[in-house]
Amino acid sequence: MRQIVLDTETTGLDPRQGHRIIEIACIEIVNRRLTGRHLHQYINPEREIDEGAQAVHGITLDFLADKPKFADGVDEFLAFIKGAELVIHNAPFDLGFLNAELCRLDRVPVESICNGVIDTLKLARAMHPDKRNSLDALCERYQIDNSSRTRHGALLDTELLAEVFLAMTRMGRIPRRLAVESRSRKWRVKSRAMKRQ
Repeated sequence: MRQIVLDTETTGLDPRQGHRIIEIACIEIVNRRLTGRHLHQYINPEREIDEGAQAVHGITLDFLADKPKFADGVDEFLAFIKGAELVIHNAPFDLGFLNAELCRLDRVPVESICNGVIDTLKLARAMHPDKRNSLDALCERYQIDNSSRTRHGALLDTELLAEVFLAMTRMGRIPRRLAVESRSRKWRVKSRAMKRQ
């Protein structure tokens, strides 16, 4: 089985307010082994970054000024995730942004390209009810060193999440009821009003 651990960083919290992706990272797992293949893109969002978001990830607009736009790297991204099962922590957030970007380009949603989505936050809440299930909390719970994570960053976070996911699922398969039924979820962006004018 081919799985892609995925994370994004963004200019803000809500794509419906025009916020954009500024970083994408993907790490490949095949048959529960990290292959060493990954995709990492910084993206010029063509808009300002909210102060609160910048405080979280530390990425500045000056740094992104000479980076490619989402449209420039979309084919490479879609080719990398095609046919794979995605593993995402708090999947509605990342999928909402990815589908908003794809909608602007008249592309099909992520769910039409990949082979399902596992939301590790949903999985962790089912496995560890009434406990904190942030990525940092899960690293501590599964004894994964996250000492270098002083800020959010898509590449480091995918590396940590891959280790967390493999530790969480070491004893067996994900129950089908815990897999995200992506086609029925509200994060799918349907509105064509979000397309660039």
